[in-house]
Amino acid sequence: MNTEEKQAFYQAFRSKDARFDGRFFIGVKSTGIYCRPVCRARLPKPENCEYFRTASEAEQAGYRPCLLCRPELAPGSSPIDASSQLAWRAAGLLRENCGSGINLPALAGELGCTDRHLRRVFRQTCHVTPVQYLQTCRLLLAKELLTDTSLPVLDIAMAAGFGSVRRMNELFQKQYHMTPTRLRRESAAKASDGALAVSIGYRPPYNWPAMLTFLRQRAIPGIERVENDGYERTVGIRSRTGELCKGWLRVENVPGRNMLRAVFSESLVPVLPQVLAGVRHLFDTDCDPALIGETLEDMNTLRPDLYTAGTRLPGSFDVFETAVRAILGQQITVRAAGTLAGRIAGQYGQPVSTGREGLCRLFPSPADIAGMGEAVQDNLGRLGIIRTRSACIAALARAMLDGNIHLGRFADPETEIGHLLAVRGIGKWTAGYIAMRTMGWPDAFLETDAGIRHALPDYTDKERAALAMRWRPWRSYAVINLWNHAGKENI
Repeated sequence: MNTEEKQAFYQAFRSKDARFDGRFFIGVKSTGIYCRPVCRARLPKPENCEYFRTASEAEQAGYRPCLLCRPELAPGSSPIDASSQLAWRAAGLLRENCGSGINLPALAGELGCTDRHLRRVFRQTCHVTPVQYLQTCRLLLAKELLTDTSLPVLDIAMAAGFGSVRRMNELFQKQYHMTPTRLRRESAAKASDGALAVSIGYRPPYNWPAMLTFLRQRAIPGIERVENDGYERTVGIRSRTGELCKGWLRVENVPGRNMLRAVFSESLVPVLPQVLAGVRHLFDTDCDPALIGETLEDMNTLRPDLYTAGTRLPGSFDVFETAVRAILGQQITVRAAGTLAGRIAGQYGQPVSTGREGLCRLFPSPADIAGMGEAVQDNLGRLGIIRTRSACIAALARAMLDGNIHLGRFADPETEIGHLLAVRGIGKWTAGYIAMRTMGWPDAFLETDAGIRHALPDYTDKERAALAMRWRPWRSYAVINLWNHAGKENI
């Protein structure tokens, strides 16, 4: 790193600007601690600073995480910013599955490459090995649980993927020069009703009211609800042992601290990394609103307030649930699609006891739908779903089970859109919407959508598509802004 680059990093650190949060970390030579760019501790001298792309790289250089700014709360990197898509997809999978027994050959296979190639690309991009990155993910998750909850140390060690307290103690001593019990705050306590709470950072601004409005309009009865300025849902995720962990989740915004607060039932501790990954994806916490705004502020030259700073791209917590809801929503209203999805959950979803009003069902899995066989059209037909939609949902379920379609944040959107279009009953609009929501694809545009036509009434579909080219690579965010402006309920 040359002198000019170091000066630029130091000025960013000095500014404490939240737009740089998560983009780099600062190791302070005089203290042996590494910080986020927004850390409010006393500013060190420039000659005492060195800079790292990831928290893992800082830890491998011998630095300990700052207890004030807490690097584990830093927002992640959005996929569009990654210099190597493969490496950052691998990093995301490692982070999401750090509590399981994930290994490099299996990870490489899932990403469609050899483990040797993955190691090489990962080191080039992240400056550490995948194993070192995984170790940091586990340490930071354990640190957050030790700091914010009163979970027993053994439960934390298992949830973070260490396998034993001894192994966690060894790594804490090696990396942080302290024991887990020393780190734990005396004031750590459970949330109410036997629940736990952790925090997830984001880059401000965050248009939280718009996000809640979007989710409220699409909430599936029995599974989701928006109440008291927060989002709640049921959760069912299988642990590494194959056990289905069922429970509930609530997400609230803490604007003064630029973070979301996720409250969840203790039953979800064994799958906590997956739960937190789902929250990050659903609420788009890795987004960089300042970067997106540089492109989308142009929308306001067409009409005032078409673009609102901090508008996020709503993702997905359960990708099959979101995809089925998109199929149900073809040519009917948002409310009607939610009603049909609620009927499916009520009839074929597993019950879950949450103790929270209105949250009582899980959405059926692809295996549940595919397991109906030839009876699927009759089963869903009794719920008011037409035969073509039922057949389409069944075909999607089989394709996902067979591995012919991959949905989720680490899928390749352009490839999977092609696979979705091959399913009878899924057209361009539906495939694009599924990619936006389940894959977090930031560059889809739905020019034929009724809400888009309402927001841009003076253009033909072809002209709207051409106009949106100036908003690349953030056209999905443009869609959300146009929907918000139109004030209509769109799937």
